[in-house]
Amino acid sequence: MYELTKHLHLTAMALSLLLFITRFVLTLRQSPALQKKWLKISPHIVDTLWLVSAGVLCVMIDQYPFVDAWVSEKLLALVMYMLMVTIALKLAKTTTMRFVGLLGAVSWLAYAGMVAVSKQPHIFG
Repeated sequence: MYELTKHLHLTAMALSLLLFITRFVLTLRQSPALQKKWLKISPHIVDTLWLVSAGVLCVMIDQYPFVDAWVSEKLLALVMYMLMVTIALKLAKTTTMRFVGLLGAVSWLAYAGMVAVSKQPHIFG
């Protein structure tokens, strides 16, 4: 069960990134495809699966945010990723700021991966 949940978690993370990059490119092009219903709804479904699978994994390994520092850092990285995605896709008014959001989102996701693999906190440690 653990391996299946972990696989779901990593798949949802990869899909979230893929959908973000797709929407980022469409936003830069000011494409009308951004108005498609599936492209508006699917990121929310994927991110919900990502968060739920993260919660299930925490219960399975008996390690929780605000108790175990490395899990807290992964949660922080996830929140920052989502903030950077919001900046890149919605809040930024210039292309430069959109790219800052893109770089920030990818960087926070990479940081979360680093913490997940090492299980060592770097900010709260």
